[in-house]
Amino acid sequence: MTRAGTSALTLSEEIRQRFDEFSRSQKDVGQYIVDHLDEAAFQTAEELARRANTSSSTVVRFAQALGFEGFPELQQAARDEYRRSREGNAGQVESLLAPPLFPIDQTEFEAALAADHTNVEDTARKVDRDEVSAAIDLISRAERIVLCGTDQMAFFASYLRHLLMLLDLRCEVVASPSQEGLARLGRIDDKTLVIGFSAGRPHPLVVRAVKLARHRKARTIAVADATLSEVAKLADHKLYYSSNSPAYVRSHAALLSLVQALAYGVYALDESAYADRIKAFRLK
Repeated sequence: MTRAGTSALTLSEEIRQRFDEFSRSQKDVGQYIVDHLDEAAFQTAEELARRANTSSSTVVRFAQALGFEGFPELQQAARDEYRRSREGNAGQVESLLAPPLFPIDQTEFEAALAADHTNVEDTARKVDRDEVSAAIDLISRAERIVLCGTDQMAFFASYLRHLLMLLDLRCEVVASPSQEGLARLGRIDDKTLVIGFSAGRPHPLVVRAVKLARHRKARTIAVADATLSEVAKLADHKLYYSSNSPAYVRSHAALLSLVQALAYGVYALDESAYADRIKAFRLK
């Protein structure tokens, strides 16, 4: 390594501290390393690039931007930090050990299911209870909720809208920069709650929605698979989910669980008040 004067910082700490200095592609790499240190410590540059949706040359340039000679030196720093974290939580790790879901020679199908299982566990461990409580409280009291998500995230925005409307909460979805969608954003005020969904690099429309909400003093919640996501940095509250997958698309198993748990949290605040409405829905 050629880094100087940074020995007091872990790799994750240095990435967080210098995050705004990086290019957009380098930020994708940094986000992935911070949220998946255990994988970055043992993946090749090519594997890391694929998971971060970028190129192996970007991974190498990112390592050099941090002051390393190349990727192997960055990986060694990731391994050192990972090993220290495991040593510090040895008892906890041992208590969480369980038999593997599938044999060592997993099929691709089994590997994808195993990744979903791991993502749900990882999300449950990393999600902040205070952030969840704050998000549930905001949703339950909001006069109007705008859920913003594009492409695949539009489905989850729409699904959360469906769950919340069953509780008689006023919700709208913005899934594209259409005239109707922009009109909904234009009606954001200080009584609106904006929830932005993002996977990887957030869509400009979602960033725009959260920035507009901040400008108009509306409350905001980010649901993102990167703790350093621009949307997460802008929002009042952040709900993280893990989306790692060996497949050609991100895993959304943990996001689906998070959305359903969030809606159930709102329901549980006043179960008796919602019971008749939900019973009527089930009888349809």
